[in-house]
Amino acid sequence: MVARTETFGGNLDDLRAFCAVVDLGTVTAAAESLRETKGSVSRRLSRLETALGATLMARHPRAVSPTAEGLAFHAKVQECLALLDEAAETARDARTVPAGHLRITTSVDFGIEVMPDIVASFREAYPQVTVEMLNTDTRLDLAANRIDLALRLGDVEETGYRSTRILDVWMALYATPAYLASKPAPTAPAALAEHDVILARERPGVMGILLNDGRGRTEQVGIRPAIRASDFATTLRLTLAGAGIGHLPSLIAARGFEAGLLVRVLEPWATTGGALRAVSLAGRELPARVRLFREHVRTEISKRFSVNSMQR
Repeated sequence: MVARTETFGGNLDDLRAFCAVVDLGTVTAAAESLRETKGSVSRRLSRLETALGATLMARHPRAVSPTAEGLAFHAKVQECLALLDEAAETARDARTVPAGHLRITTSVDFGIEVMPDIVASFREAYPQVTVEMLNTDTRLDLAANRIDLALRLGDVEETGYRSTRILDVWMALYATPAYLASKPAPTAPAALAEHDVILARERPGVMGILLNDGRGRTEQVGIRPAIRASDFATTLRLTLAGAGIGHLPSLIAARGFEAGLLVRVLEPWATTGGALRAVSLAGRELPARVRLFREHVRTEISKRFSVNSMQR
């Protein structure tokens, strides 16, 4: 039979009062240090002894002194209070000092094509923060998976969490210069039917994409894709390989576009892709590492993807 361990059911302030009496030698000095009355400190000592079922202080007419049990208890309590104060200081520092481990999740496409440069520049600015990336198309629950921040693409709102809109995402049409050299670029949305189009969808048959020219005109185009892929990362690779015109989020295509590997087709026609949101646990205040990373993502994306007009 395993012996049951008794747990402490007393008050933390009573423990601090007891330690103050032992350290300072008198109830009067302890009361002055704690800014309490002598009667309040005395009641704390009595309450603590009752909770423990032990005599910690020997009372004398003009003084008190710790018993042998009191001295042993004092040594352990001092150590525990020091650890508790250190833990509290660490928790307070987390609000202002960027340090510790940052656990983030996003889609495979975004994690592969966009996040590496952002994470690298964040680590350069805050080397005391370690980063763990979980790239998955499954929407992981933040609390259950101990995730600090999720970067979500799309229009789905998540209840119970704090959501910050980073930017609106547009999907456009891209091809390589080599592909366009073999097949002249379409001049109207309907001309896409004459091209090899690559779409990141699994549904067979004719697919429709709704294009917007940014001036109020929209056009629904029915497309029988030459290649279908299950994700945008694969669609990007196929487009870069010259397999056809890829329908891609501007964020995913940005690196290839900036490098001259991809050319925008049918500009300014594009499709709305919803929004990029930073989702975090709801609470009074985010730790500094989470708050700064979220702002770093916003700044870097704005800098990298707004300047070159990739937004639409």
